[in-house]
Amino acid sequence: MALRLGLLNFKARDNSALGRFWAEALGWSVFSEGPIVTGVGPMGFVWADSDDACVCLVTVPDPETVKCRVHLDLATTSVAHQAELVARLKELGATPADVGQSDVPWTVLADPEGNMFCVLEPREIYRDTGPIAAVAVDCADPQAMARFWGEAMDWTLHEVTDDHAVLRSAKGAGPYLRFLRATPGVKTVWNRVHLDLVPYGGDDQAAEVARLQALGATLADVGQGDVPWVVLADPEGNEFCVLAPA
Repeated sequence: MALRLGLLNFKARDNSALGRFWAEALGWSVFSEGPIVTGVGPMGFVWADSDDACVCLVTVPDPETVKCRVHLDLATTSVAHQAELVARLKELGATPADVGQSDVPWTVLADPEGNMFCVLEPREIYRDTGPIAAVAVDCADPQAMARFWGEAMDWTLHEVTDDHAVLRSAKGAGPYLRFLRATPGVKTVWNRVHLDLVPYGGDDQAAEVARLQALGATLADVGQGDVPWVVLADPEGNEFCVLAPA
């Protein structure tokens, strides 16, 4: 039993506008759009037939009020590509962001709604990830988080130290998941970015939820009401959803 990464879920004030930004930023297309939810994925993306993760923008009324615990790292193939991508993102509405990064080879930006993300310098490890190199998560204990998430999704642990841990799908495709030691602070509202997981065909959603709870996940209430997915929180309180099988 295991789960696949199905969606990178962004909370948004304007799902359509933010969806258009991320579609242009990633070189993807909008494959679904409604009054509350916009889906963005690679060209030709079909949700039920793909192992790739897409980006889902969901309108909620609350604004950005806390430091981003979860952010995206974007991949580049050369120094020139990095500079071109940063310039293009700024034209699309991204703005420079200061998170205390000092003199680093990557560029920190914020999307039009203030969600932080990084445009990385070219790195060999990310040569085959597509436009999203990694999903980065600030945490207190990278090793413990790697154990939980590695078992939750059956992902391969590539590197682990006291300060960071790196995992990727056992299929060797898609973005990495990086846990970075930080001081996330007291959590007062739900994360603006979270992961949505999907059972593989034939697996049972309820059984997967029970398995995750046995690993240390807890049920979470973010005001979701009666919905077909289950909202959980990992051992450090980061929300994620278990969707019904596609």
